[in-house]
This record gives sequence, structure tokens and C-alpha cells, in this order.
Amino acid sequence: MRRRPLLLALPALGLSTLGSVGAAFALPPLTLQFPRDHGAHPQLRTEWWYITGVARSAGRELGFQVTFFRSRVDATQAMTSQFAAKQLVSAHAAVTDVQGRKLWHDQRIAREGFGIASTSRDDAAIRLGNWSLRREANGAYVAHVVADEFALDLRCAPTQPVLLQGRAGLSRKGPDEQQASYYYSEPQLAMSGDIRLQRQTLAVQGKAWMDHEWSDAILHPDAQGWDWIGMNLDDGSALTAFRLRDRQGAALWDGGSFRSPPAGLYTFSRGEVVFSAQRRWKSPLSQASYPVEWMVRTPADFYTVRAVIDDQELDSRASTGAIYWEGLAHLFDSNGKRVGQGYLEMTGYAQRLRL
Repeated sequence: MRRRPLLLALPALGLSTLGSVGAAFALPPLTLQFPRDHGAHPQLRTEWWYITGVARSAGRELGFQVTFFRSRVDATQAMTSQFAAKQLVSAHAAVTDVQGRKLWHDQRIAREGFGIASTSRDDAAIRLGNWSLRREANGAYVAHVVADEFALDLRCAPTQPVLLQGRAGLSRKGPDEQQASYYYSEPQLAMSGDIRLQRQTLAVQGKAWMDHEWSDAILHPDAQGWDWIGMNLDDGSALTAFRLRDRQGAALWDGGSFRSPPAGLYTFSRGEVVFSAQRRWKSPLSQASYPVEWMVRTPADFYTVRAVIDDQELDSRASTGAIYWEGLAHLFDSNGKRVGQGYLEMTGYAQRLRL
């Protein structure tokens, strides 16, 4: 779909321009404190709040994604002008219409301040124009997005405790200690609300997944991009698996976790997750070739991850600067039984990802 005009007439700033000054450092282990750590961490360069899920209405199935990014601009931190763009807030939103075989998406970006864009350090509360994501006192996330051809008004309520990824919330992302993030998930969220597609508004219910991640440096210098899945299983379990790829497509790092109600949390060690591409789709927009079906080996099981539709590529060059694939996928166990649904994300296929 066509790009929206950018708020405050900002240029199309790619993530590669946002954090080029200053050396990265190894993040120390921390005991995450909630609700404080649901909020923003402007002292670090990159942060995102990411909600995905599946919605159903009268036999119709939709995938949805809402992501808000906060990016610190190192080069402006010493400036005293109130017009200095010290923090940028950007957002992506998308809806996958499974029956209609179509992806709807939009994006926004603005500098923080001037009543246009804001984040809170106290709790999750992000606003960008008429798009917003906030966390209520009872823990539910409320997302509001209004685009030209779709709109989202969704409430995602927790049914399980927060899942701390990595070592108590410190998630390693590469061979060097500097490549790490603070990272937690909230899987199995109970979702309800409304989704509008063009002129039709659907009352929907379903399941969602929330990720919050913040870091000073995630990508190794040799990293091309990553492959990631977050899957809500039908039995209440939650599967996270990812790998960072080099320019030749080999794994630089891998990890993830599996949490099941009876067995608890198992955090994967390096080398325990293997992504093997099974089928590819070539984008007519970017000419990138994306694996839209994977075999993902984990300590929990050998899973097949299969996109519900092939074309779920997002062009975010007018906000975060990247073209990437992110969309709804089904999860099958090693016996071929469908055991869950969630989101597959693949970056660095159209061009090298920079953070």
C-alpha cells in the first residue's frame, strides 16, 4: 500500500543512522522490575514493544501485528535545543487476511515530544499520533491503530506470568558479550476487540504474544539478519526460537525457550536450535527469496513452521528503513499434527539489517 506522510516532516531515517556514535558495552545482569521495566529505557539505543496474534470472527481468520520502536539518536544527545531529535518513535502495523490472501500494513515515525510522540519510563505507554499502546493496571495491553484501509482496537489480557528470556531476562544475541538484550515475553494473551478492514468492522477474539526488548547492540558485525518464531501452542505452552545469520546464511548464534504449564521453563543453549529452510517464496517487490516453510529443531521437538500465505513482506523504508518478512504461521509437531500458531519474522533477506 502507499506510504503515509511522515509526522513532523522527518526524513526516512533507517535504523542504520540511529546509533553510530559511541562504543557498545556488555549489558550487566539485572533483576527486571515490573511495572517499571514494561516502560521505556532511553539510555539504550534500541527498544521495541511487539504484539502479534491471531484473531477470529465468524469463521474468518486474521493475523495482526503492532510494533512500536524507540531509537536513541546518539549524535544529538548533547544538543540543548528542544527541536533536537534525541529519541525517535516509529511504529509498524499489519493485518493478514487469511481468506482474502492479502496483507495490509502501514507505518509511522516522529521525534519524541511536541505532543506527537511519547514513551513512558514508568510503564508501557507509547503514543505516536493517533496510534498507541498502553498497559493497564491489571496487566492488559490496549492497542489502537488507525490507518487508511484498516484499524485495530485490541485488548490483550495476560493469562500466564511474564516469561524472562535468556538468563533471567538477559538474552545473548551473538558471539561477543556486547551482543545481548534485555528481553521478556508475555505469551498466551487473551485478545478481544475490533479489526476494521476497509469498510467492514469485525468483532474478534483470539490469542496474542507480547515481546519487549531493549539493547545497546544486538547485531554482530558479521550478522546479515535473523529468523525468529514466537508460537502459542494449543495446550498453553509457548515456544520461542531464533537464529542470527551471517552473510553466507550460516548461524552466528541461536537460542530461545520452551515453557509448558506442567514442566515449566527450559531455556535453549547455543547450538540447540537449528533452522532448515523447506520452501521459498520470491518477493515481486524486493526480489528477496524468503523461506516460508521451515523445519525448526529444538530440544522440545522438531517442528514445521508454515506461513499461512506467502506474501507477508513489509516495506518499512519510510520509517525504520528495512524490508522484512513478518507474518502469521502454523506450527506442526514432528508427527505432522498442527499444535499451535504464531508469528514468523525474517530479516536481512532483502538487504543487510542494521541496528
